[in-house]
Amino acid sequence: MPTSRPDSDTLRRWDLDHLWHPFTAQADWAAASPLIIERGEGAELIDSDGNRYLDGVSSLWCNVHGHRHPTIDAAIREQLDAIAHTTLLGLTHPTAVELARQLVERAPGGLTRVFYSDNGATAVEVALKMAFQYWRQKPDPEPERSQFVALGGAYHGDTIGDVSLGGVDRFHTMFRPLLFPVLRAPIPFCYRCPLGLERPDCGMACLDEVDRLLGAHPGQVAAVVIEPIVQGAAGIVVHPEGYLRGLREITRRHGTFLIADEVAVGFGRTGSMFACEQEGVTPDFLCLAKGITGGYLPLAATLTTEEVFAAFNASAADGKTFQHGHTYGGNPLGAAAALATLRVFEEERTLERLGPKVELLRSRLQEFAALPHVGDLRQRGLMAGIELVLDRESKAEFPWHRQVGARVGLRARELGLLIRPLGDVLVVMPPLSIDHDQLDRMMDIIFRCVREVTEGTEP
Repeated sequence: MPTSRPDSDTLRRWDLDHLWHPFTAQADWAAASPLIIERGEGAELIDSDGNRYLDGVSSLWCNVHGHRHPTIDAAIREQLDAIAHTTLLGLTHPTAVELARQLVERAPGGLTRVFYSDNGATAVEVALKMAFQYWRQKPDPEPERSQFVALGGAYHGDTIGDVSLGGVDRFHTMFRPLLFPVLRAPIPFCYRCPLGLERPDCGMACLDEVDRLLGAHPGQVAAVVIEPIVQGAAGIVVHPEGYLRGLREITRRHGTFLIADEVAVGFGRTGSMFACEQEGVTPDFLCLAKGITGGYLPLAATLTTEEVFAAFNASAADGKTFQHGHTYGGNPLGAAAALATLRVFEEERTLERLGPKVELLRSRLQEFAALPHVGDLRQRGLMAGIELVLDRESKAEFPWHRQVGARVGLRARELGLLIRPLGDVLVVMPPLSIDHDQLDRMMDIIFRCVREVTEGTEP
């Protein structure tokens, strides 16, 4: 018989006694009353006391079709009746094979090979190591290509390789002594342009800087790494139109790889299945995770080309094997959830039905422009960022100790919405399945909370 679950107060006490939460100031957590999420239904989360909340950030940007979707639930149960896990080291299994085929069919043309791992950070780490090794063992080796270019404000995960690429100070500065050096290109952030220029007169000078950087290191760069179209952890920074396409042209001209980290922006977030599609770009590596399973289970994939694969396609005696792997890479349960997620995209016409929701979000965001402490509004698809500032004219930020974004999040929780700001940028990223009434309610709550928290705040 099932054992009874501890009550909410007991769980909270045990949490404070034992759990160490990621990206969480533990003293602040201990001073609060931990919220225990017990269940989910569609776009809502339900806590251990029965209170309901709109899931405003898709349970950390990964839930796609809603919680407890019957198609995905059934696929996992069916797979569980067969096997929960078997390795891909020296073996294979049906769901991993079928999923690889379906990913290749949906990905930008030319990406024909799939390497599984188990989260977004590892998907990017795989691409880094593949790119590094490729240049050393292709038919005409270029071992000098050992450097990587990443953007300001980059966030690609929390492994040492990914943190080396990272450009968000509050996440990455502490670990600098552990990291390998990276060539840094300016973030294409028009609201806070690092070059001090303005659109459209800038001529997209940030692209010229990438060209200059590669030109200053001829034959030395293994790959340029980018979050296409939107940089998430940088503050939902939407790149100017044409930037990704221009970057692809520059990398080709300099003979280096382009690694596209679509961990956050893939699977419909920006309005298309993959963000790269929006500018007709095929990268050399495409890194996927988060929404690949609909937000159900850990699974990641790194897609690459036949050209890259050929440099590794040799016998063990040749010493060209990619010596990298993950215990749960291609896990059957995760792959089954991913296959079901792709099926739901087709059966429910998820992408075709996004348009009205995207337009509703756009129109509701415009209402925030009237609030004196809203500095910038950024959106692509069903991803948006609302940047709160101390002074709109100068774009001065609130002092960190005021924790304005966090206070908006706490107030929203009281009103039945869960959001997780990035500093003072409010992230709006609900499941793609959210309905119009829920989206309206979410924006009503955010508007009210921004007004309440910032009202009367003076520069």
